Amino acid sequence: MNKIKCLVVDDEPLAVDILGKYISQVDTLALMGTCDNAIDALLFLQNHRIDLLFLDIQMPKLTGLDFLKTLSNRPHVVLTTAFREFALEGFDLNVLDYLLKPISFERFLAAINKYHALRGQQAAPLPSMIVQAPVISTAPFIYLKADKKMIKVFLKDILYIESLKDYVKVKTVDKEIVTYQRITYLEEKLPDTLFLRIHRSYIIALDKISSFNNSFIEIGATELPIGRQYKAETMKVLGLAE
Repeated sequence: MNKIKCLVVDDEPLAVDILGKYISQVDTLALMGTCDNAIDALLFLQNHRIDLLFLDIQMPKLTGLDFLKTLSNRPHVVLTTAFREFALEGFDLNVLDYLLKPISFERFLAAINKYHALRGQQAAPLPSMIVQAPVISTAPFIYLKADKKMIKVFLKDILYIESLKDYVKVKTVDKEIVTYQRITYLEEKLPDTLFLRIHRSYIIALDKISSFNNSFIEIGATELPIGRQYKAETMKVLGLAE
C-alpha cells in the first residue's frame, strides 16, 4: 500500500513533535519532512511529492495563509493554529481541514479520515488508535478564546451556552466565559449525546437539567425558554415526544 506522504510546516518545535508522533502512529501515513518556515517549505515542495501538508498559519517571514495562496499545484492542506478566527479564510482557500491547537489525537484522526474519504480509501480506525495516543486529559474539553488567551473548558463543567449575537456566553459550574463565536458553531462541535439546542439563543447540558415543562428548562436556579421551533425535538430527547 502506498503511504500518504506528509509534510509538517510549523515554527513551534512542540507542535512539530506532536504531529510527527501522531503521523507515526497511523500505518497509512509517512512523514517526509518538517520545515519551520514557508520559504523552506516551498523549496521542499519543489523537490518532493507531498500528498498531505500540515500547515501552521502564524509563522515568520510568510504566514501560512499567504504561503497557501502562492501554491498553484498544491497538496491537500490541513491548517493548524491556536486561533479559531482564521478558520473561515482557511476554508475559503479550500483546505481539507482546520485543526485548533492543542491538537488531540482523535481530532487529528478525523482530519486523516477526511483525506481517506476524499481519496476513496479506507478510513483510519479511530477507536483502536485512540488508546495509543499520548494522554493529555481523560475528560473531553474545548478551548475558548477570551481575554486574549485560550481557556480550557471541560465539557462536564458546562451548564448552558447563551447566544449574544456574534458572541456566546458559556456558563460553567464556576465561571462565565464570553467569546467571539456563533452559537451554531458550538452546536456543531459539541456532542449531541451531551448537549441540546432548545432555543435559537440557548444550548443546554442534558445532565445539568434540574426540571422542565413544555415551556422552559431549569438548570439550577436559571430558567431557560424552549423555542417553538425546537420544542418537538426537545420533548423527544427528554422522552416526552408530543
